[in-house]
Amino acid sequence: MRWTFWKERRAEELPREKVGKLAKPTDIPEIVGRQLVTRFSKDPDWVWKLKGVLRRRGEEKDAYDVRVFDASELAAKKVDVSDYTSLDEHPELILFEGWFDKKSMEVQIEEKMRTE
Repeated sequence: MRWTFWKERRAEELPREKVGKLAKPTDIPEIVGRQLVTRFSKDPDWVWKLKGVLRRRGEEKDAYDVRVFDASELAAKKVDVSDYTSLDEHPELILFEGWFDKKSMEVQIEEKMRTE
């Protein structure tokens, strides 16, 4: 029996789902929330209750794609969002989508058109 559990496993030895795992839903980043309040004139009390999912934007270290949604709306429709790509199946639940860069403080967010 080989006792090598203390050795670090390389990325190619790790299961595919462990490499490049996306972040779980969290509170929206402050830079995004401020943009929703100032540019889109949304109610701050409502904005800060929203949730978002992020993924790295290409190879850029500080840039992220973001999707913003209302967690209570997802719960009412019994939709489970585990990461950024989970919303691909439910684009009607995305309220805002875009990207931001933490270093340059640049934000590009668009409000998604609702068809209900």
